[in-house]
Amino acid sequence: MDNIASWDDFARLDIRVGTIVRAQPFPKARKPAYQLWIDFGPAGIKSSSAQITTLYSLSELPGKQVVAVINFPPKNIAGFLSECLVLGVMGEDQQVILLQPDRQVPNGLPIG
Repeated sequence: MDNIASWDDFARLDIRVGTIVRAQPFPKARKPAYQLWIDFGPAGIKSSSAQITTLYSLSELPGKQVVAVINFPPKNIAGFLSECLVLGVMGEDQQVILLQPDRQVPNGLPIG
């Protein structure tokens, strides 16, 4: 396996649980996406663009907990600043299924 990551590689990622507090359509995105604002507790509220429009409706997203990498540099996506990368599983039909804890936990808890 040529793609072996070290423990140090993993430790550099700041992966945390947060709760989506706001979601809205993102009509300027090239691929269908939503704009999300996620509360990571002590780490603050961060924005993200997420291509999850097929499996998730806007109305079901607020209050949903997600797992995200919060220490990548911000990325400008069609004029929207995406500050974190929401993690998901790529399903067989190439649709993203969000990673989330199976129990409610405090916002900002680290994954590790």
